[in-house]
Amino acid sequence: MNPPSFLSSFFLLFLLLSLFFLSINGQNLIYDTCKTSSQQDPNVKLQFCTSSLQAAPASHCADLNGLGMMSIRLTRYNLTDTRCYIKQLLKNNTKKLDPYVKSCLDDCFELYSDAIPSIKQAMKSYNSKRYFDANVQISSVMDAATTCEDGFKEKKGVISPLTKKNDATFQLSAVALSIMNILQSDSK
Repeated sequence: MNPPSFLSSFFLLFLLLSLFFLSINGQNLIYDTCKTSSQQDPNVKLQFCTSSLQAAPASHCADLNGLGMMSIRLTRYNLTDTRCYIKQLLKNNTKKLDPYVKSCLDDCFELYSDAIPSIKQAMKSYNSKRYFDANVQISSVMDAATTCEDGFKEKKGVISPLTKKNDATFQLSAVALSIMNILQSDSK
């Protein structure tokens, strides 16, 4: 083996091992963060937290601050997707929908529409390390998901078509809030 070939092989091996260890460290940070979050906040489920953050692009290379932004971004994507889903339910099932369910979906559409600017502002607040403001903004997103779901429960026998989506919004928001709490307690 000539020297340039040996060096390039060695460099490639070093690069692969470095990426492997970075990935392991990223997975450990995600797991440790989610474990701490689930222990400190009953609204954070360990499995949901870890699978959500691991699915986010570049999460394995992120630090704690980066995981916080990813959780807010995941919440934003979920809000946008849920709003679109509600719009489709209203559009495609107008004649089939029970009037009460349609009214609930209209309310949810408005709640999710209002939550999108809140989460965008939360991203700005988070980036500026204004965690109190971000906390208020993300908490309003959690309230929107809860209010949406509760609307369906007000009438006996009505089943929400949004339960899973509302739960995901709530949990993603809880993860973001928990990570912010960890960041704040680490900085004290």
